[in-house]
Amino acid sequence: MKNYNEKRNFKKTGEPEDIPSKKKNKEPIFVIQKHDATNLHYDFRLEIDNTLKSWSVPKGPSTDPSVKRMAIPTEDHPIAYADFEGVIPQGEYGGGTVMIWDKGKIESNKKDEDGKIISLEDSFKAGSIEVILHGKKLQGGFNLVEMKGGNMKGNWLLMKQDDAEADARRNPVSTQNKSVVSGRTLKQIEKEEKNKE
Repeated sequence: MKNYNEKRNFKKTGEPEDIPSKKKNKEPIFVIQKHDATNLHYDFRLEIDNTLKSWSVPKGPSTDPSVKRMAIPTEDHPIAYADFEGVIPQGEYGGGTVMIWDKGKIESNKKDEDGKIISLEDSFKAGSIEVILHGKKLQGGFNLVEMKGGNMKGNWLLMKQDDAEADARRNPVSTQNKSVVSGRTLKQIEKEEKNKE
């Protein structure tokens, strides 16, 4: 995860440094961080192969199965990043306020021809991930699919599976604007972190 560390000055940012560790969570986790940087977006992160595989989702996740959200891959982040909420100083990489918008456990839901569950690692390598999210705001199945051709090649699409938790009427990115760990809005996080300085 050299790329992650090289982009950051840990004397200036409160983000966790990547320190190699073989410790894994018993159950893999996910985190979605609302990030008010140059453009407001949502960072969708899944624990895969002892790291957080990460995508920037400009419009945030949808609970409507008919909606496809662009998911742009970014560098891997350390597992400890799932606990980061605060302000990245302006001038630093990703400068802006970060909120833990949702967080929880995940399980792979992708099956092979024999009905066996495919590991998250193998699904990621194949460019087609199916996960069940057990979050506070989002539950149920979500798919991430890598686009293989055209001018969007390399980007992914994030989609809600059509299951019991799907709801076309719900719009969580608009209606649920507080952190699942601190109960704060982005403005409250920014204000409180600046008062600590």
